[in-house]
Amino acid sequence: MRIRPLVAVTCALAISMLSGCKSLPGYPGPAWQPPQDQMNFHALYKTNCAACHGATGQDGTAVPLANPEYLALVDDATLRKVISDGMPGTMMPAFAENDGGTLTDKQVDAIIAGMRKAWSQPNPFGGMTPPAYAQPATGGNPQQGRQDYITYCESCHESAHDSVTNPTYLALVSDQTLRTIIIAGRPDLKQPDWRNDQAGHPLTDQEVTDIVSYLGSLRVASPGQPYPSHP
Repeated sequence: MRIRPLVAVTCALAISMLSGCKSLPGYPGPAWQPPQDQMNFHALYKTNCAACHGATGQDGTAVPLANPEYLALVDDATLRKVISDGMPGTMMPAFAENDGGTLTDKQVDAIIAGMRKAWSQPNPFGGMTPPAYAQPATGGNPQQGRQDYITYCESCHESAHDSVTNPTYLALVSDQTLRTIIIAGRPDLKQPDWRNDQAGHPLTDQEVTDIVSYLGSLRVASPGQPYPSHP
């Protein structure tokens, strides 16, 4: 009768040790999963997007994706093209397999669906219609854009630290990126959207187009050079 408690304790200890054997060296781990089979949004985002767009979709160097206005501004086809093919004139590379990247079409779709599920909100524009997403190739007036920039933008971007007229900064962003930021804002940086300008009225589609045209006209051939070129 006195042996039974000892037997019970011994059995319990043995069961506990056996249950931990899976962590011992040489024990087969979880089945290997080919990278192209990964469909979890959070895993895909962490591996492919977080470095530039921020771990939580904001506070990164690139356009914040966890911005309901941005997600309402762009459709799935646009997101798919940008993720798959990259964006010329920016640091955004192509991620699709057929463009040299590592993502399958299904993984691109999983990222888009995950972004919308995690960060979309109903009616982010408050019933107002924003300017069009796409910056037109023609039709912008840089001279008028300069006046609009002075009126609507300069008071917040006049310091060297916050200047968006710096050619070095402009070399890193495309006209489309500038337009997207003007319309959707950057809430992570406290930058308002197109509705909250200094003049007290929402920017029109043409005003946004002209401001982007003005900023684009400030690009130079060799940005970032602190010294003059010599013959």
